[in-house]
Amino acid sequence: MNWLTVHYFAAARAATGVDAEELALPLPATWTVDDVLRELADRHGSELAKVLAACSFLLDEVAVRSRDTVVPSSGAVLDVLPPFAGG
Repeated sequence: MNWLTVHYFAAARAATGVDAEELALPLPATWTVDDVLRELADRHGSELAKVLAACSFLLDEVAVRSRDTVVPSSGAVLDVLPPFAGG
């Protein structure tokens, strides 16, 4: 099992009801960010799915440019960043 820590901010936190969670990624599959997002939407429902559609993401503190980005082996961190208003 690979473990991924997911941090939620703003609307994503509101949709999940948690600040962070650990997600077990079964081996030996290669997981992409998109795979993880589908898993999270399945786990938390349609409200989170709507939020995820508008989010940007950091994977180990690096901006995710493509949802096809492969999640590294165990210990990675995914930050879920909804659009922020203000100025």
